[in-house]
Amino acid sequence: MHKLGDVILGGLFEVHYGSVFPELTFTSEPHPPICQGFDPPGFRHAMTMAFAIEEINKNSNLLPNVTLGYSLYDNCATLNVAFSAALSLASGQERQFLLDENCMGIPPVVGIVGDPFSTFSIATSEVLGLFKLPLVSYFATCTCLSNRRRFPSFFRTIPSDAFQVRAMIQILKHFGWTWAGLLVSDDDYGLHASRALQSELAESGLACLAYSEILPWGNHPEEYERIVKVMKGSTARVVIVFGHQMHLIQLVQQVLKQNVTGMQWIASEAWVSVEGLHTPEFLPVLGGTLGIAVRRGEIPGLKDFLMSVKPKQNSDFENSMVKEFWEYTFQCKFSPEDGDALCTGQEDLQNMETDFLDVSELRPENNIYKATYALAHALHDMLGCVPGKGPFSGHSCATLQTLELWQLMYYIEKVNFTTSFGDQVSFDENGDALPVYDIMNWLWLPDGGAQVQTVGEVKGSVSRGEELTLDEDRIFWNFESKQPPWSVCSESCPPGTRMVRKKGKPLCCFDCIVCSEGNVNNESNSVECISCPEDFWSSPQRDHCVPKKTEFLSYHEPLGICLTTASLLGTFICVVVLGIFTYHRSTPMVRANNSELSFLLLVSLKLCFLCSLLFIGRPRLWTCQLRHAAFGISFVLCVSCILVKTMVVVAVFKASKPGGGGNLKWFGVMQQRGTVLVLTSIQAAICTAWLFSASPTPHKNTEYHNDKIVYECAVGSTIGFAVLLGYIGLLAILSFLLAFLARNLPDNFNEAKLITFSMLIFCAVWVAFVPAYINSPGKYADAVEVFAILASSFGLLVALFGPKCYIILLRPERNTKKAIMTKKQVIKQQ
Repeated sequence: MHKLGDVILGGLFEVHYGSVFPELTFTSEPHPPICQGFDPPGFRHAMTMAFAIEEINKNSNLLPNVTLGYSLYDNCATLNVAFSAALSLASGQERQFLLDENCMGIPPVVGIVGDPFSTFSIATSEVLGLFKLPLVSYFATCTCLSNRRRFPSFFRTIPSDAFQVRAMIQILKHFGWTWAGLLVSDDDYGLHASRALQSELAESGLACLAYSEILPWGNHPEEYERIVKVMKGSTARVVIVFGHQMHLIQLVQQVLKQNVTGMQWIASEAWVSVEGLHTPEFLPVLGGTLGIAVRRGEIPGLKDFLMSVKPKQNSDFENSMVKEFWEYTFQCKFSPEDGDALCTGQEDLQNMETDFLDVSELRPENNIYKATYALAHALHDMLGCVPGKGPFSGHSCATLQTLELWQLMYYIEKVNFTTSFGDQVSFDENGDALPVYDIMNWLWLPDGGAQVQTVGEVKGSVSRGEELTLDEDRIFWNFESKQPPWSVCSESCPPGTRMVRKKGKPLCCFDCIVCSEGNVNNESNSVECISCPEDFWSSPQRDHCVPKKTEFLSYHEPLGICLTTASLLGTFICVVVLGIFTYHRSTPMVRANNSELSFLLLVSLKLCFLCSLLFIGRPRLWTCQLRHAAFGISFVLCVSCILVKTMVVVAVFKASKPGGGGNLKWFGVMQQRGTVLVLTSIQAAICTAWLFSASPTPHKNTEYHNDKIVYECAVGSTIGFAVLLGYIGLLAILSFLLAFLARNLPDNFNEAKLITFSMLIFCAVWVAFVPAYINSPGKYADAVEVFAILASSFGLLVALFGPKCYIILLRPERNTKKAIMTKKQVIKQQ
């Protein structure tokens, strides 16, 4: 179709489904291919460009004083035809044009709208790009066409497959579909889409492909049968298809044949709106399909323009294409043969049901309209250039007579306008349009038909990426549950677990492993667990950190209560015994047993009982420092008193022998006090040195239990603690040896025997304490030490003061000077 004008725009459209090449012989002349299968929507696409040019010519604000013409070609869905048509447009072979002697003049065609096929656009753009002839496609989506180095003059008003792929990934993400199959056509469109999709999925990690198959062109039932068997054997319930109508027809036929059900189809823009698939036979399979579609537009006046198409003389549309449309629509012939109806050209098109007049879903038409206007606006901007302020060398401007096509390309790259129905048109650095798609859904109607409804949109944004908007309430799901299917290789890993990829499987196939103790994960599908902070531990569900339980010998637990009660009981008994001795201080029993040392011994025992309380409760700095010092000094004071008492007993009995009276002068009251003071001062010095050199401090121990913090007192210096205990042990052993040697001294009441027995208990307790303390974890180490303190204290208290209190309280007749001084030989031999 041609229309003359000052400037000619070219167009490439698919008005026929295919073509047949006549057989050639060596003698025959070459003939052009015969196009077959008239496509009314394709013819509508061509007429949409014609309408846009008519509208531009009537617009006084756009290209005033310039009339646009057009030259439109049918590519017959055949690469040879499309390529030949593009070269014809570029070279002007179809019409005569005049150049001046300098080969200057308006080019035959300044820009081309088309081609709709990616493969055709690749072939033509690689050649026409050498001459910088602008091509503005309305339907070629291959990502490869964004390569400006390879296709410098290619533009498009439809988003590239890169955006379509990302839009599909947004749909997968929205519904949680992480396991899908991919079917692509065996051409540039399908293969580039497959590479782009796999690349985007690998980068995002949002989903994986269960399988990826190539749909062949032509009739290959065996290959389609194999592909459907792969689909049937997979656990993926979602199938993404980048293909064309002929691929879907063969594919769905095999799906029906093998009775494959429960599939959710995701359609590319190439077949989502194809009405030839909306058949009662296919809808049980394809009903509920979600797909990406070119943005729908509104073009006022287009339908009236289409209604005006008539094959009459002197018409702008007088050509074989219009006649063929008329014959196809009214089933008649302008040159009828036997039995054919005659076409008059006066038939009423308005009363005919034809896809040509269907303007309810203007999607490719919308892009054609914008592509035509983009070329017109570029020409308008070029012609509006002010001499001396132009963008070219020497601030020059381009003119129609001196136009070089690369100059028009400059203006196309700068195009930025808004259509009458509100769509913004501009191109990025790759020649791609602003990305926006409609999300379509196939609604299966009760009468067996289908309605393709818009249920959302996806827009591209430089700052926010792809923005998906869906009205889920409108989506028709072709399943009994009327809910979206669940398509995953492995179920989502809940919080508290981490994903471990299955060997030899895609990334989306994994096992869920519970986080190890001390590690948590509060997100689903996380690949790793994080360690809790030092004072925290993992919850039983491993989904958050909780403060570790604290453990120390508490006053509130049964063990602490028992030990506290025993300590206070021992202290109370000491007070009672002290009161008894104070009350009976004038009696021979009290006076004969060195009453001053006895009182001091009772006080020290009381301190021993009380110091055990420092080991109970949460350790603090002052309790840690005081507990061992108080324990060491109290016990040294106690053992010193016992040692001095033992020495006094031995000295007294030695003084009773002839010549032994001089021994007593070394054991007077002052000497006894001094000895106790010196021995205790040595322990005090040891404790002071220990506290100043390596003081015990509170310590949070996590070695015993990972989930607990054991509060304990670190001794600071093990040597200091060992010296403290060793000094107590040394005094205790000396006391035990002296008392043991004096156990058989004759007397009615020989205190050396009581001291021997008490020190035997004391030493046994502390000898047993060492291994028990070392092997007791946490608070039980403190409990062992408290138990040792209490046991040894009770042992000393009962052994030393039990018999005396017994005599004082229950056998007062033996509490006389005569009874105590009377010697009594007890011979145990015989």
